[in-house]
Amino acid sequence: MTPAPSPSTLDVVVHSGPADWWVILAGLGPLAVLIAALLAFYINWRTLKQRTSADATALEQKRAADTQALLQKTEADSRAEWWRRTQWALDRALDQDEGTKALGLATLEVLARSELARTEELELFDIAWKSVWGDENGDDNGQDADAAQEVPFVDVDGNIGENGTTDEDKTKEAGA
Repeated sequence: MTPAPSPSTLDVVVHSGPADWWVILAGLGPLAVLIAALLAFYINWRTLKQRTSADATALEQKRAADTQALLQKTEADSRAEWWRRTQWALDRALDQDEGTKALGLATLEVLARSELARTEELELFDIAWKSVWGDENGDDNGQDADAAQEVPFVDVDGNIGENGTTDEDKTKEAGA
């Protein structure tokens, strides 16, 4: 084996002139990465803020639409139930039995005062009233009926049921 020659000296030459442009650009690389990261953070933050605001607005609009839909459904359900009661009362008002007829007409009178009654339905009530009592009594709703054609009213003496309760009685809670 032969021994390795000893290392020789190396001469280093340092130029003290201005640096080349690519050297300067390479030194600014980390600063450029930091600026790009900050810019990306700002853009993402603004996007998130805008989406959050848009989501809140959409949620508020959906709540308002749901509230409106619920109100419309409630009103439609109330009107449907009102009409079901009206049909029942009209059937009773056109019955041959005087007591049943009086019950139907009294129910129609109550239903006519409801805020759910529209003009068209009130016209139907007038037609039913005229068919029961005749045309001469249809316009004044029977307020001025002849003595010969007395209208029997339900609850004439204020009794609602056989138990003697009236609409003026108040219910009491147990133990009160």
